[in-house]
Amino acid sequence: MGGLIYFSSGSGNTARFVDQLGLIAGRIPISPKDEIPAPARPYVLICPTYADGEGRGAVPKQVIRFLNDPGRRALLRGVIAAGNRNFGATYALAGRVISDKCKVPVLYRFELAGTVIDISRVRAGLKKFWGTECLTMA
Repeated sequence: MGGLIYFSSGSGNTARFVDQLGLIAGRIPISPKDEIPAPARPYVLICPTYADGEGRGAVPKQVIRFLNDPGRRALLRGVIAAGNRNFGATYALAGRVISDKCKVPVLYRFELAGTVIDISRVRAGLKKFWGTECLTMA
């Protein structure tokens, strides 16, 4: 199975979601001064959305910094996006932005810290995704 990398702000919603998955995951730090993880294998990124009302700023700056490194970006295989449905069209927008820029699929979207159903679906989906990855890789 591949890896997981995630970003979570001070609210901790995404961190709570990842903790409930019970899978090993590297965290992109909140502070730009802290060391950024260097994944050694392909990974799925879990990212919250921080868009304004117009959709600007959807991807957190720390995630942009992480993905600006060609080595880290080359190992990205998919993205799972978090958001808040109260923001309508910008709900989980970070996933779509990352997907478009990095040419990887949006694997799932969840609200805030997710639900028990979200956790179950993501666990099963990741198991299936990593089990079939070799069939889709060039």
